[in-house]
Amino acid sequence: MLDYKLLAALAAVIDHQGFERGARHLGLTQSAVSQRIKLLEARLGQPVLVRTPRVTPTPLGRRLLEHARQVQLLEHDLLEQVPALGDSEQRLRLAINADSLATWWATAVREFCSGRRMLMDLVVEDQDVALKRMRDGEVAGCICATPQPVQGARAHPLGSMRYRALASPAYLARHFPEGPLHEAFRTAPVIVYGPDDRLQHRYLAQHGFREAFPHHLCPSSEGFVQLALAGVGYGLIPEQQVRRELAEGRLVDIAPGRHVEVPLYWHHWRHGGQTLEALTRHLLATARQWLAPIDGD
Repeated sequence: MLDYKLLAALAAVIDHQGFERGARHLGLTQSAVSQRIKLLEARLGQPVLVRTPRVTPTPLGRRLLEHARQVQLLEHDLLEQVPALGDSEQRLRLAINADSLATWWATAVREFCSGRRMLMDLVVEDQDVALKRMRDGEVAGCICATPQPVQGARAHPLGSMRYRALASPAYLARHFPEGPLHEAFRTAPVIVYGPDDRLQHRYLAQHGFREAFPHHLCPSSEGFVQLALAGVGYGLIPEQQVRRELAEGRLVDIAPGRHVEVPLYWHHWRHGGQTLEALTRHLLATARQWLAPIDGD
């Protein structure tokens, strides 16, 4: 039989990225959590964690982590049906891309969250890599740009976000006086969300440009826009995030008519309980208010 106290220790260490922070979350000492992980590994005869350079689950640890999270979700369903068994408050751990969080996500889930005792634990990831969090068993659902689900999960198309290459008028005049030419792309600083962000590469490929380019790194959707407004660089920004700035002329297109469409898919565990299923139905029914149809759907 599985000892769920040991699995809870595993989940806490992964969620909080360390033994000390995981122990604080559980109200235990770091030594007690470490002993629980060692006991779990001793019973299984193999490690469940890779401890350096970053705490991550082993393949077996991922399977245990996924199982533990699904049990927590199913337990919540039971507690809602039989309140005498205990507290039914639930925490749902989800991975979401920063641009969705900065634009449509809050409005989309507002009504859903207001009628439930559910707390969200949001992990912000680039839309191209969020699925890794599900593969590692760290989250029960995610929004990403990949249509293919991981084993044990389902995927549903939500819609697409349009990104435009935008900059301040002063920046455009300084770096692109003759338009989007290769020489300008070779020297004009671009703003990149992070090392996994490939949007600018896709955009530049539309112009036939595949060379190295100078770039700033800014892992913040709001900071991304502020840097563009300040004339620090140009960047691929969701159209719906800067409608006012576009209307006021504070941001302009590097190449009008050129853009990148990013499809978004909702992934969730197949056996994630009633709350996860209800959230899935809600997202599929409402996402079309903010997202455009995905080409081919």
